[in-house]
Amino acid sequence: MTLPGAAADEARRPADEAPAVETPAPEAAPPGMLRVEVVRAWPRRHQSRRLALPVGATVAQALAAAGFDGEPAAAVAVFGETVAADRPLADGDRVELLRPLLLDPKEARRRRAAARK
Repeated sequence: MTLPGAAADEARRPADEAPAVETPAPEAAPPGMLRVEVVRAWPRRHQSRRLALPVGATVAQALAAAGFDGEPAAAVAVFGETVAADRPLADGDRVELLRPLLLDPKEARRRRAAARK
């Protein structure tokens, strides 16, 4: 499908830039269900589980359904905002397991600044 003005946009785009691609809408959740993704990450890898949960499911229920083994999360977030485990989820939410900080950010900055001197 060609959109109005697409030819003009094509002419202005640099040669190394890929053209815009229409992506299909995400699959809708079945009636009475929510689709959520539970993610945990490390510096060079990540794990992700896509789940279908009943409407009204909470963050805690999503974490239990994901069944990640290993160390517990320091905190949990939905799209980067820290939330409580009893927060109800919405269709399409991404639940993120947050790792504890290894070093206070201010202390890390001080060390980097001292190393540059």
